[in-house]
Amino acid sequence: MPTILVTGGTGYIGSHTVVELLEEGMEVVIIDNFSNSDRKVLDGIAEITGKYPLFEEVDLRDRQSTYAVFKKYPEIEAIIHFAAFKAVGESVEKPLSYYENNLLSLIHLLEAMKRYGVANFVFSSSCTVYGEPDSLPVAEDAPIKKANSPYGNTKQICEEILLDTQESTPENRVISLRYFNPIGAHPSARIGELPLGIPNNLVPFITQTAIGIRDYLKVFGTDYNTPDGSAIRDYINVVDLAKAHVVAIRRLLDNRQKASFEVFNLGTGKGLSVLEIIQTFENATGEKLDYRVVKRREGDVEQVYADTSYANSELGWKAEKGIEETLLSAWNWEKFIHSKKSAL
Repeated sequence: MPTILVTGGTGYIGSHTVVELLEEGMEVVIIDNFSNSDRKVLDGIAEITGKYPLFEEVDLRDRQSTYAVFKKYPEIEAIIHFAAFKAVGESVEKPLSYYENNLLSLIHLLEAMKRYGVANFVFSSSCTVYGEPDSLPVAEDAPIKKANSPYGNTKQICEEILLDTQESTPENRVISLRYFNPIGAHPSARIGELPLGIPNNLVPFITQTAIGIRDYLKVFGTDYNTPDGSAIRDYINVVDLAKAHVVAIRRLLDNRQKASFEVFNLGTGKGLSVLEIIQTFENATGEKLDYRVVKRREGDVEQVYADTSYANSELGWKAEKGIEETLLSAWNWEKFIHSKKSAL
């Protein structure tokens, strides 16, 4: 079976993807520096799959350390690149940190690919590349507009770097997966979203508020031009998202892609507002949330949701899990990690 290098493999989406790859019988080598994750995630992966993944603690900004991984594991056939800073608001405050980390990591990986003869690459991209879209739902051929944040800009630049590199290295095969809003946790409640400090994403803020870690939930603006005034996003279950990466890897390894650089939207095709998510969480869990409206957050777009028809037809992938099941999985994960902390 193929060996897949997963950067950022102890992170939120990375860890769920590692589980799916292992359960498909693939070998996995994880690179991570734990800048936004925890070593205990490796134990969670092992609990679910019965297999402890190969792991190297490496910062991809270090070129030589990156090369050393490829030298140690010459059997690597493909890369899934998750490792990146990813908080929109933080990127507005710390743009240089985002440009340094997100761009250098990719550049060093691409240099290592060329040096060690690895041709297959799946990139963790984002719907932020579309900026504030002209029309909804957003298809892959929508114009790439000025990014609303340095984070979004790094994703745009990374895609440009990948395209330019692929054109100069025709043997490379690249798939860029543009995520919409991943939420939820593995149904085992052994891995899930594990934000360090105050969450930047809605659902962990909801679950931390429900369990009493946060005094109240902040809703960033209810003056948007949407039915209830709150921002609208396309929320996709993280396990559905992880499975799309397995499909993308098989597409590359089987050489079934139509072009050497492909882009796919990964979402549900349905937009839900922040207030709708709050209401659905309360209905699914029976927990009442205390929330307060605050001013808009810089860098946020008003509404965005995916046209998934191309991914559905061409990749043969489709999001399957419903929003109630997804929010309940996030709540079960929150209760699990809270019980672990309480037992200490």
